[in-house]
Amino acid sequence: MAKPKRGDLLELVVDDLAFGGEGVGRADGYVVFVRGGLPGDRLRVRVTEARGRFGRGVIDTVLSPSPDRVEAPCPYFGSCGGCRLQHLAYPAQLAFKEKQVRDCLTRLGGLTPFELRPIVAAPAPYGYRNKMEFTIAGPGPVIGLHQAERYDVVLDIERCLLQSDTMNALLDELRRQVRERALSVWDPQSERGLLRFAAVREGQRTGEAMVNVVASAPDVDTLVPVAEALRARVPATTSVVLNVNDKKASVAVGSEEHLLLGRDHITEKLGSVGFRVSAASFFQTNTAQAERLFAIVAEACELGGDDTVLDLYSGTGAISLLLAGRARHVYGIELAPAAVADAVRNAQANGIANCTFLTGEVRHVLPALARDGVRPSVVVADPPRAGFHPKALSALAALAPARIVYVSCNPSTLARDVGDLVRQGYRLDWVQPVDMFPQTPHIEAVARLTRA
Repeated sequence: MAKPKRGDLLELVVDDLAFGGEGVGRADGYVVFVRGGLPGDRLRVRVTEARGRFGRGVIDTVLSPSPDRVEAPCPYFGSCGGCRLQHLAYPAQLAFKEKQVRDCLTRLGGLTPFELRPIVAAPAPYGYRNKMEFTIAGPGPVIGLHQAERYDVVLDIERCLLQSDTMNALLDELRRQVRERALSVWDPQSERGLLRFAAVREGQRTGEAMVNVVASAPDVDTLVPVAEALRARVPATTSVVLNVNDKKASVAVGSEEHLLLGRDHITEKLGSVGFRVSAASFFQTNTAQAERLFAIVAEACELGGDDTVLDLYSGTGAISLLLAGRARHVYGIELAPAAVADAVRNAQANGIANCTFLTGEVRHVLPALARDGVRPSVVVADPPRAGFHPKALSALAALAPARIVYVSCNPSTLARDVGDLVRQGYRLDWVQPVDMFPQTPHIEAVARLTRA
């Protein structure tokens, strides 16, 4: 058949899911990506984009649904840009993510054979997030999340199913306060107005809650009564802070912080270790699965008490502090100075003295440690989605630790980096996928490598 044109109606059967969660089908051999399509669906699809080798389309009619298709419980599903897999039964979500990890390692990394362990399911597929960021926009005003494929449209989210009742109550009260007090909202065109974003956090093990209001000016007097109303509605509110972002950049972080109520942080626990979590701190957004993930990391390290451990991209020190009790010394390397400061405070608060946290890029700090005579037997790495910088990976291979434990949020860059390490003398022992983010296409995985 001739290449379809935009607006054409096609009938096809979806036979796979792409990495972003789109369905993949074929019409007479022509590949079409369909948002919302699921393997096993027979669909009538309207073409929205037609390129030479593939096209994209939207569902016009579900002619025959996939056996794994379920009714999405969220009224915003399909419009909201957050969850993409609520209409896929949870066991099928797990199978898709496990397959995604296997395909990346095999096809992109050239890694075969290897042991892929069964994916670790989340105990709670909903209500698992301990942090959510919401945009405040006019008119209305509305407080919510961006519409799918439309960053300029904000949906007013009354209740998000990925966060707890406590966090939803804080979201509801903040919306009520903004409307009742007629507070102004930032307009990106005129660059005027006060409120821009709100982030809600909760310590799922401690019960403490935080609201971080991001505004264009340090208008503390206006926002203190809002903070008091939030605590009256949710007594567990331990911290309300104001971050000031007066720049054009539409980001939910500020250049200065003002305390509106309580203290400037909440606390959370992972296992026996306590953490101080401030508004700007990174902390794993799924506490229960983070505990499982870090237990897998600890198992993979096989520490005997006398090991020197490097924790690369160490953030606020979670992995370092959890491993410290089983190691002689742990060195954490992290680029963000604020995260390093949090890690040092967390170590002091837990009475952990055998951790050293260093600020800098991994590719620069690793050679410096080697020159200083640091010889790690185990290296743990949890890089960003882009994976290792090539020079950082070369510096790691040059250190030649006995074991490398690689924690990844991106199977593609995991496959690339592990493939490189295997070519530099390592053996891939096993890979363990962990579902940190149910209802979304995102997947975490732990890979254990040993020096061949």
